[in-house]
Amino acid sequence: MSSAQADPPAPSDGSAEQAALDRVSHGYAPDGRAASPPPPVPLEKIVEDVVDNVGAAVRAELELLEARGQLAWHGVGWASVWGIVAAGALAVAMLALAFGTILILSPEIGPFLATLIVLAVLLVLAGFAAWRAKINFGYIRSAFRSDLINEGVDD
Repeated sequence: MSSAQADPPAPSDGSAEQAALDRVSHGYAPDGRAASPPPPVPLEKIVEDVVDNVGAAVRAELELLEARGQLAWHGVGWASVWGIVAAGALAVAMLALAFGTILILSPEIGPFLATLIVLAVLLVLAGFAAWRAKINFGYIRSAFRSDLINEGVDD
């Protein structure tokens, strides 16, 4: 690598040295000292810019929350549709299971007693499912509670 830069001239008096130092960049003027400092920015302009920036940030956050709400609503809608389909299929399957169990038990213990046994088992299963649903509903109420510190009754 060859050096294409020329050596700075040797100062002969104080004015040449001062001229060389004036060309040194101090981070704000690439070719020496700035002609004049930048004019001061009024405080009102700074406050106005801050308020505009904060306002834009708040608007962006609100738009984000609205978009998340729309996405959640979309998910709730389709989850409900597929949940209804699944519940319907489960109801038909439970009916088939109940009828099949009654038909299997009828020759052994009679149709009336077989029906009562299947009914009792299904009622126990429904009670267990209702108990679990009540527990999970409590989680939902806690998530949407406005006062998270209040340990009392939710409104």
